[in-house]
Amino acid sequence: MLLSLGLILLCQLAGEAIAHGTGTSVPGPVIGMVLCVLLLLARDRIGRFAPAELRDGTFEQTGRTVLSHLSLLFIPAGVGVVQRLDVLAGNALPIAVAVAVSTVLSLAVTAAVFSFVARRIR
Repeated sequence: MLLSLGLILLCQLAGEAIAHGTGTSVPGPVIGMVLCVLLLLARDRIGRFAPAELRDGTFEQTGRTVLSHLSLLFIPAGVGVVQRLDVLAGNALPIAVAVAVSTVLSLAVTAAVFSFVARRIR
């Protein structure tokens, strides 16, 4: 499990380095996630030459374990929001409008994609 966690963190570190080094607008963790998927695809190609942690499901189990505790990572963000309630109060109307518009747009896009996919399946 330690090697698997190290590989996950290494993918994130490499993603951060790539994002910072290239100056791209894509966040480092997103690039790291793509690198992690590429690692898993490479694992499927090289098969028996991959480390045991990649072959026996430990890597996937480590990912599930990290995701099960993901809510803990939101605590620092929540504390930061509570500390800056004055900024939120000063921008309450633009924030409320942005949340409402993005929610409506998300629902509309989701419905359109669902309708498109449902028509293609029939």
